Amino acid sequence: MLRISNHFVSTAVALLLVLEGLVLIGSAYLGVSLRFLDAISPLSYSDDGLFTSAFAFAIVMIFSMSALGMYQISFREGIRATLLRLMPSCVLSFVLITFVFYVLPDLYLGRGIVGFMFLVAAPAILITRTIFFKSTRTKFLQSRILFLGAGALAQECSVLVKDPRMDRKYQIVGYVPVANDECCVPPGEVLPIKGTIMDMVTEHGINEIVVTVQNRRGGALPISELLTCKLNGIKVTDSAAFFEREACQIRVDSLQPSWLVFGTGFDQGFFRSACKKAFDLLVSISVLIIALPILLVTALLIYLEDRGPIFYRQERVGEDGKHFMVLKFRSMSIDAERNGTPQWASANDPRTTRVGRIIRLLRIDEFPQILNVLKGDMSFVGPRPERPYFVKQLAEEIPYYNVRHSVKPGITGMAQVRYQYGASVADAVQKLQYDLYYVKNNSLFLDLLILIDTLQVMILGKGSR
Repeated sequence: MLRISNHFVSTAVALLLVLEGLVLIGSAYLGVSLRFLDAISPLSYSDDGLFTSAFAFAIVMIFSMSALGMYQISFREGIRATLLRLMPSCVLSFVLITFVFYVLPDLYLGRGIVGFMFLVAAPAILITRTIFFKSTRTKFLQSRILFLGAGALAQECSVLVKDPRMDRKYQIVGYVPVANDECCVPPGEVLPIKGTIMDMVTEHGINEIVVTVQNRRGGALPISELLTCKLNGIKVTDSAAFFEREACQIRVDSLQPSWLVFGTGFDQGFFRSACKKAFDLLVSISVLIIALPILLVTALLIYLEDRGPIFYRQERVGEDGKHFMVLKFRSMSIDAERNGTPQWASANDPRTTRVGRIIRLLRIDEFPQILNVLKGDMSFVGPRPERPYFVKQLAEEIPYYNVRHSVKPGITGMAQVRYQYGASVADAVQKLQYDLYYVKNNSLFLDLLILIDTLQVMILGKGSR
């Protein structure tokens, strides 16, 4: 895993992205050569102009493939599955690159050249991915890990590693039990203790030790042996850091308060705030302009269905616990809360209207909150704002819940693209784990990834893992 702006990215994904970026730039140059054959050299077309256009083409293609989930890679993916995802990506790229050329006409190379660029790029990407996936099925990117502990926490970590959606290329060598630790893993995977932990690391060729000891009092944790391993170049990872890295979660059930206080992250300086504000304005205004026709049609359909209000205003809790009125397209019936008691919203809420079900599925009901962003009450990306009634309840029942209010709430966020609608306290705990991760590691890079995940949810109905 690579750490970029506090966010962990799979080494395989990073390598594939860089490799495909180079392939796409090369495809643009080759496309120009094929268009003119021997009549003109692509280098004589204008070195700077052609490279800029080729770079823009590569960025648009990578963005489109990301939006359609092509970088949520599976090493078992075949040629047919890759092709089925690549074709829609090329169509989306063509639409976007046409828009880019319209806005920036100096980059335009001509319809014929653009067509040849796509004609070369599609098979080049297909060949690149086929070779890449076959080569990475080897042990080149595989890491051998050892779990120190065999209890419930170790079992949860192993489930995460074995989840086929994660596809992190880890090999679990085994589990080393500690005193007073109930065994919750398959007995056949528990390693017999032979000598020191360093001896076992050497014997089994371990790359990383994950410490899953929940009760660390009474000398259960062999600190000196772990230090020896670390001094010998073996990565030693705490379970909380492991969940943060692999699942983008900060687990509140096994969290040590000192880990939050003394760990890295939670940086909310002036520079970060200024960049965040610029990002919010740029994305919000761009989305508002592009989506304006959709918003007008949505408003008309909502009104025609029951002649009720188009918009819905509701009090929410924002940054530093301040209350504000959020603006959304109305997706529920006019008397949705006729008894006056706030109710949890759910994915298949019976109170939704026919139009409401569609706009909630496509997340269109959230678009009017762009006005909240422009006003300064919200950011485009951040934890979703909750109603004061639920915030009071959840803050009393869930540790660290109010930490999510240290940043501005967002229209979209990590919890929204990685977890379904929350309709209970248990769901709120799951979503909080993603919110804490975002608050701790927020950056422009992470905001961009969440924005791409949001597009995946809107287009494919699902986000990344």
